[in-house]
Amino acid sequence: MKFSYLTKLGTASAALVMASAMASGAIAQDTSDWPDSVTVGTASQGGTYFIYGAGWADLVQEELDIRTSSEATGGPVQNMALVNAGDLEFGMTTMGPGYDSWIGENEIAPGVEMRDVRALFPMYQTPFQIIALADSGIDSVDDLDGATVGVGPRGGTPGTYFPRFFEQLGIDIEPQYGGASDLGSQLQDGLIDAFAFGAGIPIAAFSEVAAQRDVNIFSFNDEQIQTLLDENPSLAPFTVPGDTYDAIQEDQDTVAMWNFAIANKEIPKSLGYEIMKVVLDNNDRMMEVHKSAKETLPKHYDKNSFMYFHPGAVQYFREKGYEIDEDLIPPEMK
Repeated sequence: MKFSYLTKLGTASAALVMASAMASGAIAQDTSDWPDSVTVGTASQGGTYFIYGAGWADLVQEELDIRTSSEATGGPVQNMALVNAGDLEFGMTTMGPGYDSWIGENEIAPGVEMRDVRALFPMYQTPFQIIALADSGIDSVDDLDGATVGVGPRGGTPGTYFPRFFEQLGIDIEPQYGGASDLGSQLQDGLIDAFAFGAGIPIAAFSEVAAQRDVNIFSFNDEQIQTLLDENPSLAPFTVPGDTYDAIQEDQDTVAMWNFAIANKEIPKSLGYEIMKVVLDNNDRMMEVHKSAKETLPKHYDKNSFMYFHPGAVQYFREKGYEIDEDLIPPEMK
């Protein structure tokens, strides 16, 4: 057993804690092949990945007694590259960038099919929305033609897809890349005209701006949504509830992508399995991390249609009664 808070307890107390953990199955696995520490790749500060990733990393450390940290990254595109290379043990990705990376179209490493990444658990959907200051008069996508628009960091989902979306819709924008919090500040300072982002809702950076200024938060109209769905198979329709932000009084239709936690293929099966249990069997704890975790449920396993599942994830889903498509079983299990 690695050093942990148990060493701070008396022998009898520690024994009771150990017995309780063994009874719950939390440490019933052989941990001899587990790494001493692991890191979860997230995204920029001000986005949901940063909060959500740090949350499940802390929960894993607390429940499994393995040193777990989170690292701010450029987001899903970079996470796929880092996890594939083994520079990070874990990460998170939206399935659009995940698929692009899987087939060798990751902009960080063009031509490299990132097949050493394994899917773990479904996280939540990432809806795409845009925020502008109310006094700018910008309250629709059409108003963005000719504007300077923050789109998140390079390598992140919004930074990758919003410029593509605007091009598909015939909207000419000047993209401004950066972290979510930084772009929120630039919007307030008048350095950019609008901020287009995608993250689990509520988006922290949007809430921060809306708490200080009057804002318009908007998305695509019905015709634009249909165009984007036709052009991007990884998208799905999504409705942002009207009570998500004070600036939105009614439900707002947009498009979204699913997110999954990912692992390098070398992560031991037992560790992957225990992480699945910690996150998916403790949804109430995850909801305390971020409201978007209401979708972090085993039943959404089928939102992954292309990436090999980690062996630990396969074991977990099968125990829950879900059938994993043969094409998603990793080679190491065959």
